[in-house]
Parts: sequence; structure tokens; C-alpha cells
Amino acid sequence: MSSLNIATRALNANLSALQVIGHNIANVNTEGYSRQTVQLQSSGYQAMGSGYFGKGVEIATVERTHSAYLTGEARATSSTAAADSVRLARLQQLESAFPMGENGLGTALNSMLNAWNDVTSAPSNLTARVVTIARADEFASRLRNTAGQLDLLKQGTELQVQTTVDSINRLAKDLASVNQRIIENAGGAHTPNDLLDSRDQLLAEMSKLVKIATVPGESGTVNVFVGGSQPLVLGAQPARLAVTRDPVDTSRIQVSFQQGNTQSDLNLAALGGGELAGMVRFLNEDLAAAQNQIGRMALATATIVNDQHALGVDLTGQPGQAFFAPTPPIAAIAAPANTGTAAFSVTVTDATALKASDYDIRAEAGGLRIVRLSDNTMTPPAGNPPLATGALPIEVDGLTFTLDSGTVGATDRFRARPFEAAARNIQVAIGAPDKLAAASPVAVTPGTTNSGSLAVESLYATAPDANLTSPVSITFGANGTYTLSGASIANPATVYNYAPGEPIQVNGWSLTLRGAPTAGDTFAVQASPANGLAQNAGNASAVLGLRDLATFDGVSLSDGYVSLFSDIGTRVQGAQFAAEFSGNVAATAEAARAGVAGVNLDEEAARLLQFQQAYQASAKFLQIAQSTFDSLLQTVGR
Repeated sequence: MSSLNIATRALNANLSALQVIGHNIANVNTEGYSRQTVQLQSSGYQAMGSGYFGKGVEIATVERTHSAYLTGEARATSSTAAADSVRLARLQQLESAFPMGENGLGTALNSMLNAWNDVTSAPSNLTARVVTIARADEFASRLRNTAGQLDLLKQGTELQVQTTVDSINRLAKDLASVNQRIIENAGGAHTPNDLLDSRDQLLAEMSKLVKIATVPGESGTVNVFVGGSQPLVLGAQPARLAVTRDPVDTSRIQVSFQQGNTQSDLNLAALGGGELAGMVRFLNEDLAAAQNQIGRMALATATIVNDQHALGVDLTGQPGQAFFAPTPPIAAIAAPANTGTAAFSVTVTDATALKASDYDIRAEAGGLRIVRLSDNTMTPPAGNPPLATGALPIEVDGLTFTLDSGTVGATDRFRARPFEAAARNIQVAIGAPDKLAAASPVAVTPGTTNSGSLAVESLYATAPDANLTSPVSITFGANGTYTLSGASIANPATVYNYAPGEPIQVNGWSLTLRGAPTAGDTFAVQASPANGLAQNAGNASAVLGLRDLATFDGVSLSDGYVSLFSDIGTRVQGAQFAAEFSGNVAATAEAARAGVAGVNLDEEAARLLQFQQAYQASAKFLQIAQSTFDSLLQTVGR
């Protein structure tokens, strides 16, 4: 009987081992499956007169081959790789909205500025004026189209954020359900291996969407935290994430944590990895920076051209109108929690000093601070006393911040986005070619007795001035010196040194001469005669000269697009390196995990043959034991 029992146990044990091997082979391509093995142990022994005899073999348990450390590493690295990958994909879409060459914004900007060259050459040519307006309209159209593409990219990414949050919530619910099933199967001597695989697979899928921190729970369950400390899953109880709007800046999304009837905003900087973090970073950093860059380009260009155009005179003798539709003061957004009634606005006062950034106006004890959000630069700097409200308006980075009305609460906060809508709304305001203010309001007349080689290179207005058209006489003396005289000149005895090509600036106009003067040469600057406006291109030359004006952080106006494109290109290159690096790290970590937990068909085939032979031997032993037992019964029966 002992032999029959040993054989039966051996058959069952080896059959179970074959069943587990078959389960491994069947799941060789199942994602997240961990290889299982049967752990065998001796069934003990029995004491007999002639010694201790074994009772055979039995199954201790079925274990899954698993490394908690390698699984955790694979989750963490895949989370980082997912964030880098999705950000790179979005940045490449962003880059495609800024082409180089003929279809680029840079070409449109330079075509608009260069079109003034034809007006300079033939100021009375209406065709040249029409072409100049058309080039400006094309530039404005490309700005609007590019801004529209960025808006579509933003909407698409926000929709993907919502889809990702929905997937995270579904996985959290599924994980809570698996935790419940694990709890229900707790208390036995064996572990529910396939349930634990399901648990780990859900964690792996979740970590690709959002960085998670796990804390072991009872009986093999796991608790999941996101955003640093928010419990997304506690045992069998799931919470939820929701996509909301930033209350201070409703153009930005916010991810909130919901548990029961309570809701709190997640710290987006603490999201860490996962596709959600990659998309949020793209929206709040990369796309916002690109929108500010193109907005600054639009606002600075429109302001600079408008300012110069307003200093000219059109063919009808009227001062220049706005060339581009003027931008009204930009209202700052008040935070919902503000307790005061203050209203702030922002206007452009120096288009060459603009920084591509949003700004916060923050109240604190004793006054206000203005914070440039792109680098957190404060005005006044940290450590200095804040601004008193009576010190406003104040200029910061070419923008003037004004308290329009009301009072400021002790902790009030306002968000100013001066560039957000600039590219989206830019329009050409000039329609008729005769309204193009190509003429200068002042003209220069050389003296009839001049004998030097001096020639007029340019004369145009540079700023509005009460004495702009007041007559001024320039008289050259010996050794290249000159004096100024006229009713508007306070010190006519002052002697100035002349340098060829260096502008002479008086009363809001700039005169540039070339050549060598002789003593007694004179030039008279006075208001342009009405009958000479058709041949006057002084202001057209001034607009053409704007091409070289240092506008974008020291970069000329004509090269402004290059700085914008290079910023995006730098972001793409950085994201590509990060994605490749983190992808390789994640692949290595997953290979290490799979090397321990994955199914190797060659190994399983060898084990299959091993236990098949053991099963056959056990069957043979059972056959012999049964035959012996039958013979014994026959002998006893006689």
C-alpha cells in the first residue's frame, strides 16, 4: 500500500508540474505574465523495524518567478520614458508649425519690410504702395494661421490629457477590484499568482500614464499614490483624477484629485513621469513659451512699425495712421480668491525690451511685486521692499503695469498675459495706398553755395516732438565741426563734431550725411512742403531701417524669427536626447525584469521533458506496485 501511495503522489505531483509548464508555455506572449514553478517537497517518512522509509513527494506550492526590485525599476523607468516620448512627439508637431524657407514667418516678415524699399525708390508709385500693404497683410495672415495651428495643437493635447486621466481612473478602479479579490483569497497557505500578475500589470500600465508610488497593503494588495502624496488607490477603494482649469489663468489646465466630496489641485511639478506629466509639461512650458514667442514677435513688430508709421505723412498730407490695428491695454486676470477690487492693465511702452513671458502681480505686506514667470525674476528683486501702489504705473521689460481702479487685497494675485492673443488678432489697418505714410514731415535743403562733398543719406522723424518742424540751420565750420541755429535751439553757440554716417538728431528728427564738408556749407531742415510729399520717402526709409533695429533680446527685427525657431529647435533636440536616453534605460530595466520573470521556451521545453520522464517513471512504478499487490492478493486468496 505504501508503494501505491508513493506512486500516486508522484503521478499527481509530476502531472501538476506538467500543467504549470503548459500554463507557462500558453502565456509566453501574455504581457505582464510571470513564469510559475511548482515547488515540490518530500511527503515525510514512516518508521519501520528495518529503518525510516520515505512516503514520496507532494506539492508545497506554486510560485511565480518575480523580483519586486526589478519590477519597481521597470515601472519607474518606463514612466520617465513615457513622459519624454510623448513630449517629444508633441514638440515635433509644434516644430512643424514653424517652417523655414519661403513658407516661414521669417520670409513673410522680411518681405514686408523689404517691400518698403520700392516705396523708397518710387514714393509716388501706387503699385509699390499696394504691394507693401499686401506683404504686410500676408505677414499678418501667417501669424494668425500659425497661432491657429498652436491653438489646435493645444486643444488636441488637452483632449489627450482628458483621455489619459480617464484611463488612469479606469486602471485605478480595476486595481481596486483586483485588490478586493486578493483580500478575498487571503488566509490560505498559497498565493494567487495570476491575481498578483494582474495587479502588477495594472501598475505597469498606470505608471506609463502617471508616476506612481506604491505601498504594500494587507495580503498582497498595494496602495497607490500620485502627485507626491495623494492616495489614488487605498486597498479596495479607488479615488479619481479630474481635468480642471487653473483658476488664475483659465487658458491653462489643472489636474485635480477627487476623493469623495473633496477636491484638491495636484502639484503639477510633482507629477514626475508618465504621459500625463509629459503632456502637462508640453502645455504649460513648451507650448506656452512658443505662444509667447510668436505673440511677442507680432506685438513688437506691430508696435515698432506703428510708431514709425505715425511719424510720417501720407499722400494727402495727413499724419500717418496706425499701420497695424492697435493693441488695446491688456487686462490682467484677477485670481478668484482675491479680496480686493483692484483692476490692472498692461501696455507696451518699449517694444525692443519685451520678454516672451507671462507675468504675475502679487500683493504682499506693504505693496506689490511683479514676477516674470519664465524665470521668476522679481521687480523689485527679492529682499528689497515691495512697490507701493502709489508707485504705479511702472515699466518692466518694456511693459507698463497700471493700477486702473480699486484697492488691492493683502494677498491678491493677478496674471498678465500680454502676448497670448497678439498673433491671433493681428490685422493690417491700412487699406488705401495713399494712406501709406511714406513721407517725412521734415525736409532738408542744402545751401546753394555748398562746395563740399556732403550728400543727404536720410532724414526722418524718430519721435513726436513739439519742435519737430521748427526750422533748424546746420552750418559747418573748419575741421569738420558744425553748429545748430534756429528758434528751437537753446544753445546755438555749441560746436559739434561731424562724423560721416553718424546721424544728427534734433527736435525728434534724424539726419544722416555722407561725405566731407567745407567751411561755410549749410543745410536747412524745416517742414516738408505740401507739393513735395509725392517725392518724399523719408519715412519709408525709416521703416526700411527698422530691419536692423535690435528688438528680440538683442536680435534684429528682421532676424526675430530665427531666435523663435532656434528656441523651438533647442527644445526638440533636448527632448529627443532625453527620450532616447530614458527609452534605452527603460528597455534595459524591462529586459532585466523579463530575464527573471519571463517565460523561456527552451527552458520550458527542457523542464517539460524532465517532468514527462518523471511522470512516465511514476506511472511505471505504479504499474509495478499494482501488479505486486495483485499477486499478493492472489497468493493470500489461495
